[in-house]
Amino acid sequence: MQSFQGKTAVLTGAGSGFGLACAHRAAALGMNLVLIDVQADALSAAAAALSPTGVAVMTAVTDVADAAAMDRLADDVMARFGAPHLVFNNAGVGTSGLLWEATTAEWDWVMGVNVWGVIHGVRVFTPRMLEAAKGDPTYQGHIVNTASMAGLLTPPNMGVYNVSKHAVVALTESLYQDLCLVTDQVSASVLCPYFVPTGISQSGRNEPKAVADTELTASKKIGQAMLDKAVQSGKVSAQTVAELVFDAVRDNQFYIYSHPQALSAVETRLKAIVNQTQPPDPFAERPQIGENLKQALRGG
Repeated sequence: MQSFQGKTAVLTGAGSGFGLACAHRAAALGMNLVLIDVQADALSAAAAALSPTGVAVMTAVTDVADAAAMDRLADDVMARFGAPHLVFNNAGVGTSGLLWEATTAEWDWVMGVNVWGVIHGVRVFTPRMLEAAKGDPTYQGHIVNTASMAGLLTPPNMGVYNVSKHAVVALTESLYQDLCLVTDQVSASVLCPYFVPTGISQSGRNEPKAVADTELTASKKIGQAMLDKAVQSGKVSAQTVAELVFDAVRDNQFYIYSHPQALSAVETRLKAIVNQTQPPDPFAERPQIGENLKQALRGG
């Protein structure tokens, strides 16, 4: 997609983090905006911050895990702007803790937002984008799904999150292959950020009651503390990631990384898969962190 001016971007999780940063980048490029978030106050603040740019802004307080709500959203977008040109399925939540300690409520919440939210975004907008492409040979569309480096690695004590983000990577790779079969006008990319200062470590603010009422285990407390520290110490900003996203859309680049240096760990993992060895030590380069985590979880 070489030109963004006057086109429409749909962004979930637009109230903060990557969604908000990408909304600002889209506005700077002259795009109409559809801002989606489950938090009404954050969404209102985002719309107020973007209104001075002069672009058209539509907001929708929507739970991306709700199929019917996403169906209505797609209809509303079509009525207002027609088929979008960029869909950024970005809404996500984070969690931590030992895998077997996760409750079914926690699994439902994380998979609902992180996986079903992306599924619904793909399900409701892709057919409309393809229909627009059939009717206009100049139409260009692109779908960007936010996964994580946790979709390419398996860091310990955050298994539920890992599972959800691996699903997004597989979903987006499959989407890309399927689109290549039917069109040259619509494509897809997957965003795999590492630790970037966003609101992901504070996902608890949007937890459903069934999750919020669950007693925190030691592993969850330890994982939350480690996640807070890692996220807030990140040196790459959400604004930088937004620039990477739009560069990728312009260049039809599939994999988008905020920290390419982390790919060495991905390479090590893939070698273990091919060579049928045990999964590699995730703390090989930082053994003391791994030892401290092990001792804390074992009560040492």
